[in-house]
Amino acid sequence: MILTSKKIESTKPDVQPQKLPDGTGLYLYVTTKAKSWRFDYRFSNRRYTITFGLYPTVGLAEARELLRDAKKKIAIGINPAIDKRLRKLALEASFVDTFEAAAQNWFASKQDQRSTVWQEAHSLYLRRDLNPHIGKLPLTAIDATLLLGVLERAKAERGVRTAERARQTAIQVFDHGIRKLKIQANPARLLKGWADLPAQVSHRPLREDEVHDFVVRLDADPGSISTKLCILLMLFTFVRKSEIAQARWSEFDLQRATWSIPPERMKMRDAHVVPLSRQALEALAQLRPLSFGSKFLFPSNSSIEKPMSLSTPNVVFKRMGYGDRFSPHGLRATASTWLNNRGVRADVIERQLAHAERNRIRAAYNHADYMPERIAMMQMWADFIEPPTDAAGSVWIPYRCSAT
Repeated sequence: MILTSKKIESTKPDVQPQKLPDGTGLYLYVTTKAKSWRFDYRFSNRRYTITFGLYPTVGLAEARELLRDAKKKIAIGINPAIDKRLRKLALEASFVDTFEAAAQNWFASKQDQRSTVWQEAHSLYLRRDLNPHIGKLPLTAIDATLLLGVLERAKAERGVRTAERARQTAIQVFDHGIRKLKIQANPARLLKGWADLPAQVSHRPLREDEVHDFVVRLDADPGSISTKLCILLMLFTFVRKSEIAQARWSEFDLQRATWSIPPERMKMRDAHVVPLSRQALEALAQLRPLSFGSKFLFPSNSSIEKPMSLSTPNVVFKRMGYGDRFSPHGLRATASTWLNNRGVRADVIERQLAHAERNRIRAAYNHADYMPERIAMMQMWADFIEPPTDAAGSVWIPYRCSAT
């Protein structure tokens, strides 16, 4: 018996399921809930049933074509029901293995070993520049041409350097996909040199004879006392900008004159102790009421629950006239140069800068923290920046009368 569309339409669901055969092994299985195309067959001495879809989504002619394909597979030794299941799993895997899912998996595997700055930067490039355009696509569907279009768009909207940073993030995601056997090639690496990047401008550190002029200009700046104290403390301690801008009061032991930065906030993921000079302690005492009870030394203007933006010190540097020739990070080089010129041992300076030991063998055995020498060194540096005004060692902090 051959089925017709009229026969199918006239068959009404009954309490018991019905089979409407088409004469070639294909039949329509009718229940009170649906009508589905099915085919029963034997493969390797076992009985199987494969479903081709629901009527009327799959029409009679299409169901017959699907039946012919299934019989061809059986003839060449392929079980069509198993093949269909494998194809479905592969299709589902392609959606699970999207760029966004791979990025989330990569990010989660790295974030516990990376600094807050690293996390914020890569999260931004993923959230803003990559995921909106390729996040829902399977990794295997993203080629260099498609990714180039995404980078060109980021370049037009935010500049070539930002677009290149987004590519560097994409490189990490695709490399992660390769390690997880999801893809075999990294399209982001193929785009090396995709755009001409402007040459990096390397700002020289302040010379010794420029340090005191810098402090005077900082005092005269019309910005907030809190931001100026942030820069002053950065100068006293020569830590990285993120480490001071995101500092918490809980990290400071003012009785012992130490600042203990936890590993998750350090670039090299190692806890770091900063000895505090008398001048640094005086600055902290002045800063305390300006943080308005926040856990952060320098809370954001919008909320005391968040630290200040990392760009805030740069704004002050630019306003002071140092924007094109000196950056906050350069304070570290200034301190290092001055201390090396005074004969302080390189090991002591490098330890205070929290630089990793480049000699791996030496790093494995040398765990000295040189704390007595570092304490003396930090006080010597602070005394150069702001010399004691009398024999008792009292100091001048030049921000008590500045405008807020």
